[in-house]
Amino acid sequence: MAKKKEITKDEIIGLYMNYILEHNSKPKSVYSFAKLNRFEEATFYIYFGSFEALEKEVFSNFFTNTIEILEADKSYVTFDARNKLLSFYFTFFENLTANRSYVVYALNGNKNNLKGILVLSKLKQHFSKYIANLDIETLDIKQETFEKIQTKALQESAWIQLLMAMKFWFEDTSSGFEKTDIFIEKSVNTSFDVLNVAPLKSVIDFGKFLFKEKMHMN
Repeated sequence: MAKKKEITKDEIIGLYMNYILEHNSKPKSVYSFAKLNRFEEATFYIYFGSFEALEKEVFSNFFTNTIEILEADKSYVTFDARNKLLSFYFTFFENLTANRSYVVYALNGNKNNLKGILVLSKLKQHFSKYIANLDIETLDIKQETFEKIQTKALQESAWIQLLMAMKFWFEDTSSGFEKTDIFIEKSVNTSFDVLNVAPLKSVIDFGKFLFKEKMHMN
């Protein structure tokens, strides 16, 4: 009888992805999957509660790998929020493209409703925190409840934008997915142009000035 081998979390993920690509279906059970790859079934449960939990981790790993690549580039920290997000997108989609066959399998049947697909839930958590830490300029209104609403709205709109890009990439048949690159650049730049609060801040400042002057005159 072959000796069971020690195995890491990332190795289990790799074996699972390979199984999907070779069989175009999930393993019938954790037991059969572990036996096929000669490791203890109990080891699987140290890292994952189910195949569904493992699948969430795959997309979480795409995010983590993207951040590691970005942070290894010393110039990345000097970028403004717009260029950091563009760098994230291009690197993240390089990761997706390198694993396109698996991603297409994982999202197939849900490409028109990615927002509700559970396999992306951990990715959403990571991405929302990333957006919150980008220091994207919003209106500086000293009201805690409003600031929380602004932050939440920004995170949700950024997440929807990412899902739209993933759907576009999913259906893109251009060579090198060049149309996806164009989509990313235009959509991110447009969103930042819309978020440009400088003109609106000027209006608010002018309104404050008029209000103070009126109060002073009275």
